[in-house]
Formats: sequence, structure tokens, C-alpha cells
Amino acid sequence: MEALKDRLVAQALAEGFDACRICRPWDVPEVPDRLAAFLDAGYHGQMSWLAERSHWRGNPAALWPEAKSVIMLGESYTPESDPLEALNHKSAATVSVYAQNRDYHDLVKKRLKRLARWLIAESGGEVKVFVDTAPVPEKPLGQAAGLGWQGKHTNLVSRELGSWFFIGSIFTTLDLPVDPVESDHCGSCRKCLDICPTNAFPAPYQLDARRCISYLTIEHKGPVDPELRPLMGNRIYGCDDCLAVCPWNKFAVTAREIGYHARPELVGPPLAELATLDDAGFRAFFAGSPIKRIGRNRFVRNVLYAIGNSGDAALLASAQNLVADDAEEVADAARWAVIRLKHAANGMA
Repeated sequence: MEALKDRLVAQALAEGFDACRICRPWDVPEVPDRLAAFLDAGYHGQMSWLAERSHWRGNPAALWPEAKSVIMLGESYTPESDPLEALNHKSAATVSVYAQNRDYHDLVKKRLKRLARWLIAESGGEVKVFVDTAPVPEKPLGQAAGLGWQGKHTNLVSRELGSWFFIGSIFTTLDLPVDPVESDHCGSCRKCLDICPTNAFPAPYQLDARRCISYLTIEHKGPVDPELRPLMGNRIYGCDDCLAVCPWNKFAVTAREIGYHARPELVGPPLAELATLDDAGFRAFFAGSPIKRIGRNRFVRNVLYAIGNSGDAALLASAQNLVADDAEEVADAARWAVIRLKHAANGMA
């Protein structure tokens, strides 16, 4: 099996993955208690599926009892420039690096399926592939396999890839040799905790999603708490702050997959233009993008929060045009933005 594993790793790299490690489905005994504590604290917010599928998410061995090995794959999406710089251009939108082009679910899954087919052809056995949407505790499995460790921002960090990489997994009935678990290399660093605009980390290694800008702009339905809106800045889809400041990114290499390189029209798009999108325009503009799944209303709601935070009087008309929008979350955000811009124009806080 060692020879098969060597060939598997080589094939994974040939397919476009940047790292390949292996663990057992039962190598994450700490997950059930951690997940229960997260849910009991209500940190999952509106993400009810985390509670509804907690049995599988807390115990990957129960997801497919026949599986004996989990192949964990990492694929870099490291940006070419510092995403924090975009936060300075307040009349333009900031989109999370991972969402500036193709939907990674599609790209990673295609690679996983090709690698899985290769494995079956080489050695038989059965396989199942997963990318993010299934109840799989990918980050703990990634640490158990040696792919990286869960940093203080709760995301996986790699000594070779930094914080910028997607995770995919292949469960298999084959009994493959495992890799050593990765240890924590965060040390005393707390840059990811200190930079968070909304203080979404109650403690190191803990995330309250209800305060996380990624959660608020993507998962949260309806109006966002007025207390949090000013802290969102011009981030309209996701947030990269805690990832971008990680010192381990100095070892990261720019993404090889061209589908992860930013579309020019998503690098600092003007808020005024995004605010004009109707449902058809939104769907056309974001075809093939992960952004499409949140829908026009939630997206324009986020754009209006950014407009309200811009301090740019020239954007007042963009907000006023939407105060009577059919979607209440959009109309509410528009009214809030109008008030903010008028206050800014009058020199009020």
C-alpha cells in the first residue's frame, strides 16, 4: 500500500492539487464535543443544518461506516495581491478572494472525481468525494491527516500553503497508510484575532459566526443587526481579514488554477453599478460564481450597507433609488444607507 500511496500523491499533484495527506475517519474524536459546544452557544446563527446533521458532522466514521481511509486534498487559491488594500477604496466593493471567479466547488469536485476514478482503476475499492457542502468536518480531518492545523481563526493553516487553500476529501474503503497529525504552529501570534472588525472570536480557536462578516454577507437572511453594519465596511461578499494577516502566508504560492484568478470586473467593482442589478442582471453577472447562490436581494442588501459606509455623497442617489424596493431587506438597507450618507454629508457620526 505504500507504493500505491506514493503513486496517489503523485497523481493528486498532477491533477492540480497542492497537497495530499491521509487519515482515518475515526481520527477526530474531539469533534463531537467541540461541535456540541459551538451549537450550544448558538454560534452557528441561522445555519440550522449544522445542528440538523450534527451526528454525521461530529462523527465522519458514521457518514460511511465502510470507509477505512480519508484522503485529504489541498488546493491553493492564493491571490496575487494583498486583499486588505481593497478595503481602502470605500466607493468600490470588496469581494472575498475565493469568490472572485469560478465556483471552487465545481473545480475541486472535478479534480476529486478524476483522482477517485484513477484510484479505483489502480486498486479497486469504493470511494465517495466531498467538497464543503456535505456534513464532513474537513478542517479537523485535515489536521488529523497532516494537511495543516486549525489556527486561532479556526481555519486550516499549512506550513506550505499558508491560509489560502481549498479542502476536498475522498473517503475510500481502501486501507491506506496514514500521515502524522499536524501540530499547532500559531505560537503567541494573534494577528487574525486582533484584525477582526466585528470581534467575532470570543477566544482563540472559537468563532461566533453571528458576528463574522463572511456569515453576515453570505448566510444571514434578512436585515443585519444595525450595530454590526458600520463594521462591515465595503465587504459585500465574505471577508478575508483573518486569513490575509496570517504570517504563514509568506510560504504560499499563487494559485495555479486560472479559474481562481480574479475576474477584472470583480476587482473593486463600483458600488453604484452593483446597486442597479435586478434579479436577471444579477444572475447573468454571477453565472458560474459562488456569489450567485445568495440571490439578488441579499447581495444588493450587502451593497447598500457598503454604500452607507462609504461616506460618498455621490452614492446617495443609488441608495434612494432602492428605498421602495419590493424586497424589505433591500429597502431597509437602502433607508439605512440614505441616513448614513446624509449624516456623513452633515459631518455627523
